[in-house]
Amino acid sequence: MARLHAAITGINGYVPDYVLTNKELEQMVDTNDEWIVTRTGIKERRILKIPETGSSFLGVKAVEGLLKKTHTDPSEVDLVICATATPDMMFPDTANIIADKLNIRNAFTFDLHAACSGFLFALTTGAKYVESGLYKKVVIVGADKMSSIVDYTDRATCILFGDGAGAALLEPTEDSLGVIDSLLKSDGVGSKYLYQRGGGSFHPATHETVDNKEHFIYQDGKPVFKSAIEGMADVVTKVIARNNLAADDVAWVVPHQANLRIIEQVARFAEFPMERVMVNIHKYGNTTTATIPLCLWEYENQLKKGDNLILTAFGGGFTWGAIFVKWAYDPQ
Repeated sequence: MARLHAAITGINGYVPDYVLTNKELEQMVDTNDEWIVTRTGIKERRILKIPETGSSFLGVKAVEGLLKKTHTDPSEVDLVICATATPDMMFPDTANIIADKLNIRNAFTFDLHAACSGFLFALTTGAKYVESGLYKKVVIVGADKMSSIVDYTDRATCILFGDGAGAALLEPTEDSLGVIDSLLKSDGVGSKYLYQRGGGSFHPATHETVDNKEHFIYQDGKPVFKSAIEGMADVVTKVIARNNLAADDVAWVVPHQANLRIIEQVARFAEFPMERVMVNIHKYGNTTTATIPLCLWEYENQLKKGDNLILTAFGGGFTWGAIFVKWAYDPQ
């Protein structure tokens, strides 16, 4: 029997309607449009403003559209993995909630937390279930309501993040398409540079943790910036080399949308032209686990069956990685 590969057979994204512009942020914190664009490349980001909605709302919208696009009945889905840094609650898993709201009743579902690298980790995990022959339809979701953990008086972080979700369908194929190779890394040394201190078992929520703003993102920008460039450039070049690819063989690099300067430096170190690097950070900011599927969704009509893609991300922890994907279908 030929080896099974996990092919991405559909992609969909969702972003909220509300647009938070740099001009609006100027009224909230000591910053300005030129400063933000020069340092991050971000011009606006989307914010979920609907009361009593969380990451599951975003995920439901992305998956609902995905099932419709791929003509997939909810009863056919075998597995749902939701990568998120902002779950609706500690438990149940956000994947459980998404499945319930979409009437996905025959599936094994769970959350995966690897910060901004979560979608890559989830995609690799889901691919293994498909490659094993155990499951035939696997949904991978990246969904984050980052506005729920952003301090809008902290100009170092509030300019960066937005809300959104993306979802991919994985199905088996005997053709050499889909997830071909992956190189994933993690190192706890980064935990002191990028974290949310309050809310877990180490620092449970108290009046003190709330007053001290410990439930918001903290980031020490310089070491994160440096480590992100080094980490992503390293795994991208290694995945390209060990699959005997040249830069010209790769149709697109699909990087996590954390900062335009990071993306440009990774492309430079990997000796890859920016015109073949997917970028939408200017519209959405950093949506954490959603950035890569949102890029694939936006560029879907430019992708052709057989295109070689390198996906790469870097997140808190630190976590980072790269995946070699051979695109499985032509534009619809």
